[in-house]
Amino acid sequence: MTSWRPRRCVRSDESGSVLIGMALAGLVMLLALGVAIAGGGIAAYAQASSAADAAALAAAPVTFSPFGAADGPEAEAARFARMNGATLVRCTCPLDESWGPRTVEVVVARVISLPVVGSVRIPATSRATFEPVALLGSSS
Repeated sequence: MTSWRPRRCVRSDESGSVLIGMALAGLVMLLALGVAIAGGGIAAYAQASSAADAAALAAAPVTFSPFGAADGPEAEAARFARMNGATLVRCTCPLDESWGPRTVEVVVARVISLPVVGSVRIPATSRATFEPVALLGSSS
């Protein structure tokens, strides 16, 4: 009677290919995560930039006293920033009773949550110019 003996494992030339395959899969996953984080940041900046544009355009005409919202330019900028998913950080938009052109500047921020990174605050700045004389129209 012959006793049973385990077979000897024969190593092939492909013994390291599993390790290389796993390393490549890990690298692809890290690359995909990086693209997701960068894409999320870019999208959030575009949204924050749109919110800043809307806030500046809303605040500029309100700096002209005879024309505007009851709460003033800063409140109007905050309202438009909020409607666009952002928070007003700063509004340089003083009231001006003159008929001269004026430029306002607003800074807004949008907070987003990114994988691995967590919450990130994305700021954006915009300016808008308003010329009250344009309200008079052109006389030809």
